[in-house]
Amino acid sequence: MSIRLTFAAVALGTLLAATASVQAHHSFSATYDGNKPVTIRGKISRLGWLNPHTHIYVDVVTQKGEMQTWEVETASTIALTRAGMRKEDFIGQDVIVQGFLARDGTPTMTASKFTLVSTKKEFSSDEAPPTPR
Repeated sequence: MSIRLTFAAVALGTLLAATASVQAHHSFSATYDGNKPVTIRGKISRLGWLNPHTHIYVDVVTQKGEMQTWEVETASTIALTRAGMRKEDFIGQDVIVQGFLARDGTPTMTASKFTLVSTKKEFSSDEAPPTPR
């Protein structure tokens, strides 16, 4: 009986961990609109250096001259590190970001490509958006 109980506990723990991981990672089309490409340029004010996606917060001056902070979802810390980028490379840097708008209308996007202007470090995502229908 003890072996069965241990096996059941391990199986349940594995299932719960897998479920949490799936919920944390969303699909592109559920959050972003592949029909709405956008490019922004601004200064990085904050950085969420976390997995599964790094979040870059970019202060952009609007056409009205107002400051607007965009949340940019990009690759994992591992992918950025492999591309030669470090956490210290981001804060205060000017950046150009190309990607796709969020469906909810907020100043949020996913980055398909970004360039740190002063260092010319560039990152292109290997995740392509779904083909529009």
